[in-house]
Amino acid sequence: MRKYMTIEEYYKRQSKDKKVKRNKILRSSFTILCLIIIIFSLTTILKWIHDNSKIRQINEEINKDIKIEKNSNQGVLVNPPTKKDDSYYYYAKMPFYEVNFSILKEKNPDTVGFIHIRNTNINYPIVQSLDNSYYLNHSFDKTENKAGWIFMDFRNDIDNLTDNTIIYGHSRLDGSMFGSLKETLLYKWQNNRDNYAIFISTPKENMIFQIFSIYTIRSEGYYIITSFSSTTKKEKWLSTMKSRNTSSINAKVNAKDKILTLSTCQNNQGGRIVIHAKLIKKQSKT
Repeated sequence: MRKYMTIEEYYKRQSKDKKVKRNKILRSSFTILCLIIIIFSLTTILKWIHDNSKIRQINEEINKDIKIEKNSNQGVLVNPPTKKDDSYYYYAKMPFYEVNFSILKEKNPDTVGFIHIRNTNINYPIVQSLDNSYYLNHSFDKTENKAGWIFMDFRNDIDNLTDNTIIYGHSRLDGSMFGSLKETLLYKWQNNRDNYAIFISTPKENMIFQIFSIYTIRSEGYYIITSFSSTTKKEKWLSTMKSRNTSSINAKVNAKDKILTLSTCQNNQGGRIVIHAKLIKKQSKT
């Protein structure tokens, strides 16, 4: 005997079929979404590995082509304190680091200097472009690279230092570029006072800067002001930068000092690692 569906049974069947179909669509969509995420993640990881590999290759070639060596400690003291027991004089006795720029300039005419910081991976040529965005995603050979390069603020002049000269670099997870600046936040690094010097070499002169402040902060525009319209404004700025110091460093600084600022990302939430140092000695190459 043939059984006929009631209206209620028909609509229940239709509802069940629609639910099964909807679940299949959802499962298919979820699978496709997962595949897209996996492909995107793998692509991102492979690009990250490729960029880091390229940076290592470029830096290895640079280190083969140029000679970085300690020079004499003879130079001109800059804004020396009157007290001879000031820590300034400890760093003023250090030898300069000398770099030949002829090959670096051939590789990249944008090269303006070279930076070295002890017990970090920071040993790079410094470049400068017409803006502060180009070297965020271009390496020393000017190819596109997410690792970027170490670059000076376009508002600065390495040969005629403003009140505050700023150098930027990405904080890479493998420690390249300014990735090893995070070491300066650790007690082990801060416990060695020999680390408190930053060595800058340019085509015209060699310089030594003494660190006076290390800290982390949210992204802002105040610490990257390059010049001040009055001594009072610079003194206020210096007082703020000094008060932010979270390290054991206790160096004096005043409005006559030429300041060097290093800036890099601390995290993806906009945090920054910042280092301020003052010029204490320079040596002309001419």
